Amino acid sequence: MTEKIALDWRLRGQRYRLEGEECPHCGYAIFPPRDICPECHQPAKEPFQLSGRGEVYSYSELRHAPTGFEEYAPYTVALIKLEEGPMVTAQLTDIVPERVEIGMPVEMVTRRLRAQGDEGTLVYGYKFRPRLALA
Repeated sequence: MTEKIALDWRLRGQRYRLEGEECPHCGYAIFPPRDICPECHQPAKEPFQLSGRGEVYSYSELRHAPTGFEEYAPYTVALIKLEEGPMVTAQLTDIVPERVEIGMPVEMVTRRLRAQGDEGTLVYGYKFRPRLALA
């Protein structure tokens, strides 16, 4: 379990704030961060804060959840196209599956992903919900 805690700690920027990278050579937004830009194949290590806003590109409803996610079933997993360009896969929250639509505007929220055992560490990360209208 100690290895999992260390991994969760290292990934906290990605999981809590959608921190990625921007290629200094071509300007491509990268998520998750990686050493080489997938667009121009040059070194890319410039930190970049993604907005967390995007739209549903595709989705699927999971009725039989994988181990550790049974409490959420049924739930919707979507491919989200972020405003900056990258695509991320994430669970949708705060919406019933029947209301999900392709092209629906969404925003990132930080939510509990799982607990490591009955008395273990709680792991948080990003999910997406329908974008709230500004008043």
